[in-house]
Amino acid sequence: MSFGALSQNAIMALNKGAKIGNFAHNTGEEGISRYHLEYGGDLIWQIGTGYFGCRNSDGGFDEELFTKKVAHNAVKMIEIKLSQGAKPGHGGILPAAKLTQEIAAIRHVPMGHDVVSPPAHSAFSSPIELLEFIVKLRVCSGEKPVGFKLCIGKKTEFLAICKAMLETGITPDFITVDGAEGGTGAAPIEMVNSIGTPLRDGLNFVNNALIGIGIRDQIQIIAAGKVASAFHILRLMALGADTINSARAMMFSLGCVQSRRCNENTCPTGIATQNPNRYKALDVYDKSTRVANYHASMIKNLMRLVASVGLNNLNEIQPWHINHRVNVAETKSYAELYPSIINQCLLTDVTIPKVWKKHWQQANSNHW
Repeated sequence: MSFGALSQNAIMALNKGAKIGNFAHNTGEEGISRYHLEYGGDLIWQIGTGYFGCRNSDGGFDEELFTKKVAHNAVKMIEIKLSQGAKPGHGGILPAAKLTQEIAAIRHVPMGHDVVSPPAHSAFSSPIELLEFIVKLRVCSGEKPVGFKLCIGKKTEFLAICKAMLETGITPDFITVDGAEGGTGAAPIEMVNSIGTPLRDGLNFVNNALIGIGIRDQIQIIAAGKVASAFHILRLMALGADTINSARAMMFSLGCVQSRRCNENTCPTGIATQNPNRYKALDVYDKSTRVANYHASMIKNLMRLVASVGLNNLNEIQPWHINHRVNVAETKSYAELYPSIINQCLLTDVTIPKVWKKHWQQANSNHW
């Protein structure tokens, strides 16, 4: 939910809604703005490949600047963005038309040019270096939780991170799994439609991989990707998610009509624009209330679903509680469609499942 991609009023409405509803607000990769801090909502500071808000003049990571900004009490967690579902491997672009002096100052970029997020990070180049970077951010932040976000592509790449965890003993506090169906109106349509692993498949794979190396209980999994209802939450938690990120639904609560003009500065609802004549129509008080109400209604409906299954809390939801129609004559549970592997089975050759063996053997902690 970056300021620059979104208007100041949209950011303030989201943050105030998060404060009212007592839930977290992800900053997006473009840095922490004063609008993210306006109402005191808890922040997850996302750091992408451009290191916006904590970058040096060459575009690399600035440890001193990061340490200064992460000390703000509103920042509760740090999320390293490796990729996102809307455009994995692509990076991002803020067109020069949307770049203001204020945004340039927040991101530490020059005026007059498109602001480009590279496809890859420069602070690390291997799974082991990623984990070492996590340690650095953890130390600089005073031991605040640090994790990373990705959309699953090649299975060997994530398994390489798993091998790095085993070799170094370093684990992230959380992993955000984004699905290919996650979206942004500024993404190339072919990438939105065709690139990346769908969320349920990616989530099941990450959950199983962590089980297979015996560290699932040490890492929280966050699921993200087109989550817009209580049932969406329930089925993702049945597949192993500990908690959920929802961006699209919150955009709807602000009034997004999916006009797909996010990169043109002509958003008709005042959400994805830096034109004051457009965003001034977005009333922060009204929209923040809608954001909070949407969240509260979703949680209320979620509890109704949990109760209807005969459970006492979300921790009890299991894959066999969810059924999916495979064809006209057949229905299968998620336990059948998304089978689990045995704890620590990836640690010895004789117990590695056949369908995992090739990917596990090809994974290397020293390169992607």
